Amino acid sequence: MVIDQPATATELAAGLNLTVDAVEKLLAELQREYNGYTVNAPDTDVASTVCINTAGHKSSPRGFELRNIAGGWRIYSRAEFADVVGGFVLEGQTARLTQAALETLAVIAYRQPVSRARVSAIRGVNVDSVVRTLLQRGMIEDSGTDPESGAILYRTTSYFLERMGIGSVAELPQLSPHLPGLEGIEEFYDAGRM
Repeated sequence: MVIDQPATATELAAGLNLTVDAVEKLLAELQREYNGYTVNAPDTDVASTVCINTAGHKSSPRGFELRNIAGGWRIYSRAEFADVVGGFVLEGQTARLTQAALETLAVIAYRQPVSRARVSAIRGVNVDSVVRTLLQRGMIEDSGTDPESGAILYRTTSYFLERMGIGSVAELPQLSPHLPGLEGIEEFYDAGRM
């Protein structure tokens, strides 16, 4: 459930210290069990059927199924529950970001690539959990490491740009007009050049 591609019987056998044949038999049994059938039941695909298993208990299909596709095995939600699962996934994606997450995201967007420690220093609070949330939501990503400190650097993703409705971070609004006390800043810089 946690890997991003189907696991082959060979990979599973190596991880479980079993033979490939034993793993294939176990996978077939699990597949049948998840489909609501007993080990000796015929191979039919009737999702709404309630079967009696070998222990005499009623058995019905699970909300997920084990499929052998693309040369490996993977767990999928059943097609009958696509609307429920889709709603849950979409609800999680449309959840609003907290104020802390928005502030952290703004710092990363304007200072990228930037380390977590630098973001914490700018915000004045620990941002570890907020950065994890932003990573999970796909708003930021790892951008390599700082050559001096070895700290992981973060940057915004194309998903962030898509959600903001902009083509690049260069299109982010300028902050200087919104900062207090910057009247005459250009004169200050001009005076320093003389």
